[in-house]
Amino acid sequence: MDWLVWGGALVSVVGVVGLIWCITTVMRAKKSALSEEAMRAVMHKVLPRNLAALFLSVIGLMMVILGISFG
Repeated sequence: MDWLVWGGALVSVVGVVGLIWCITTVMRAKKSALSEEAMRAVMHKVLPRNLAALFLSVIGLMMVILGISFG
């Protein structure tokens, strides 16, 4: 079950990279002093990607736990 552990770790890392991207995107938007409507548009664009990245991180960690449990 080593493949499940390493595959889960890879999926989890991809999710964490996505979360870091979301954080940096929102931080850059806040620093640029956008109007409220423009900031809402940025947040509206980032939210689904943030949830997808969080989902990938959780699924990856579940895969790691299953690989350790079965291995």
